[in-house]
Amino acid sequence: MAPRPFWKGYLKLSLVSCPVAMTPATSDADKVKFHTLNRKTGNRIRAQYIDAVTEAPLEDDDAAKGFARGENDFLILEDEELDAVQLESTKTIDIDVFVPADEVGWIWYDKPHYLAPDGKVGEEAFGVIRDAMASTKTVGIARLVMYQRERAVLLKPRESGMVVWTLHYGDEVRDPDAYFPRSENAGDAKAQKLVQQLIEQRTSKWDPAMVRDPVQDRLLDIIASKKTGRAKRPAPRAAEPAGGNVVNIMDALRRSLGKPRS
Repeated sequence: MAPRPFWKGYLKLSLVSCPVAMTPATSDADKVKFHTLNRKTGNRIRAQYIDAVTEAPLEDDDAAKGFARGENDFLILEDEELDAVQLESTKTIDIDVFVPADEVGWIWYDKPHYLAPDGKVGEEAFGVIRDAMASTKTVGIARLVMYQRERAVLLKPRESGMVVWTLHYGDEVRDPDAYFPRSENAGDAKAQKLVQQLIEQRTSKWDPAMVRDPVQDRLLDIIASKKTGRAKRPAPRAAEPAGGNVVNIMDALRRSLGKPRS
């Protein structure tokens, strides 16, 4: 059974609009979650904001947003001032512009959501927009208030629906040139050929099981054994392989491929 939508509103393109519903495409609902407890009493603990100077507990009405303009010097912004810069509508995905789908690099993508028409009324308009985007190989760019803040979003057609990706803003993506030094070394051609063979040996079709969470399975096993009163001792972790540079990359690659040294 599909989960209930967490957002309902309208998809709008110029004068065309249709009701839509959106649901996160990923979920951590099945992950093992822990509470922080007082070990002596077994009770849960409660977090509370404390004034950093007076150490007095903070009342909810006294909390405010502040911008640091110097050391221990903050400029307080009122809620109405923050509201004034937000989008007027939080219930409309108004597509501003379309761009070629292959021009938006993966690094801009943040969190995916499934978007579908909300009822029979909007199916035709939704389908026309979706299919036109698919045929032109474009994605739509819009803005939307999600998770209590305004976000840039990307709409991409997928099967009978769309995927809405929240996007990182420009000031959130670091310039890779600062981290990837330029190098004229193209690598040894023979070594590249051996690596290609190694890649071919290990290439298979994608399977979601490839990204399963083994830690989750172990946690569930420990919890189950504690419930029955037969707590297991965690197995010792395997020793980390010793570091060090590969003396001869060609020999290492041949051993990986099961080939004798030349």
